[in-house]
Amino acid sequence: MNIRIPRHIEASTALQLFQVIRFGSLLLISILFTKSCLTTSDIGYYETIMLVSGAVSFFWITGLIQSFLSLYRNSTTFEKKDTESPSPVIFNAFLLVSFFSILSFLFVYIFKNLVTGGLTHGTEIPYYPLLMAYVLIGNPTFLIEYIYLVRGLRQQMLVYGFLSYLLQVVLVCLPVFTGFGIVECLYGLLVITLVRFAWLIILVLKYSSPVFSFSFIKEHLHIGYPLILSALLSGSQQYIAGFIVAARFNPATLAIFRYGAREFPLIMLITNAFSNAMLPEFGILQVHEILDKIKNKSKKLIYFLFPLAITTLLLSKQVFPLVFNRHFAESAGIFNIFLLLVVSRLVFPQTIVTGLKKTNIILFASLAELIITTSLAFLLVNGMGIYGVAWAFVIAYYFEKIILVSYLQFGRKLHITDYVPVKQFIVGAVLVFIAFGITLM
Repeated sequence: MNIRIPRHIEASTALQLFQVIRFGSLLLISILFTKSCLTTSDIGYYETIMLVSGAVSFFWITGLIQSFLSLYRNSTTFEKKDTESPSPVIFNAFLLVSFFSILSFLFVYIFKNLVTGGLTHGTEIPYYPLLMAYVLIGNPTFLIEYIYLVRGLRQQMLVYGFLSYLLQVVLVCLPVFTGFGIVECLYGLLVITLVRFAWLIILVLKYSSPVFSFSFIKEHLHIGYPLILSALLSGSQQYIAGFIVAARFNPATLAIFRYGAREFPLIMLITNAFSNAMLPEFGILQVHEILDKIKNKSKKLIYFLFPLAITTLLLSKQVFPLVFNRHFAESAGIFNIFLLLVVSRLVFPQTIVTGLKKTNIILFASLAELIITTSLAFLLVNGMGIYGVAWAFVIAYYFEKIILVSYLQFGRKLHITDYVPVKQFIVGAVLVFIAFGITLM
């Protein structure tokens, strides 16, 4: 297979494209499931394994990868080397991620009754051993694309992403279209995960120097733990929302909520990739230069993502029953609420605060976000059902961005106009809310 990739591609663009490939494969699996003979409950069980595996790992994966990226060329433990030399940073980062993955596996194993009872009302999950295996070997594989990134192998990253996720779609969906059930689909998921883990080992052996350093591990954790805690507090609200729905409703309702509560991952992944790609700039450019760069590049994102969100808002209620099936028509309303997050996603105060290494305010904002999400979710679910849970998520995320913008304004004297193209942003945000209002008519 001849896959043509442009020779010269920016790091942020390559990472964004990789995330689009990943998202596309997961979306395709969801669509194919709804077109198969699987019941809504079967799909709900598949969503349960994804929910649990993500809930026990998303925060430390996020924190450790971000600290890995910041340390690869700027570690006080290991001196800088050229890009061709094997790096002990990769080896130690792999060990640390593997250690946290083992901890997650032990948590899922020890608290099996808590996980099973909380999500399936006491009913035994038939594939629980597969879930534990997926948690153990799946998490370290998130390092693969970032090893490619720091080594400057952007073309290889995209080829790996295309082939890997194409194979995932085949292995996960083929069983159900050849007469098998959801358990065999999960075996397919486990097989592709094993393939990725084997490939990770090959990359680590090829591009790392096997020099264990306890000093670097401490350095890694010192930089990573504020990011881990911030991701835990901020990101856990999505899983709390899922758990609230799972505890209050049946697996079919969880599937409806999960299919809608996707925040348009394409928007989330593109903005997150842009934010991560900007962090290394703080070690090269002056602050005002970085702010100008964020402002100019975010303007391009505004011109692309706001129209995309508006178009999606106006078409979602017609598209959802066609793409999935009529049982998931209710998911469109949840999806539209989560689409409003595009407004806050296109403001990047967290990038600047992280680059300035003022992580305490990020922890504070994330804690406030979690408290608001949990409180509002329990309050609104009574009167608004799963729609109330979605609104709690959106309101809390807006509030977190307001805290960070206020900190930069009053604590660092950095006005929002320094890093946000305000006119374009306001016009786009107003149009998004108008489009949302039209969907309610």
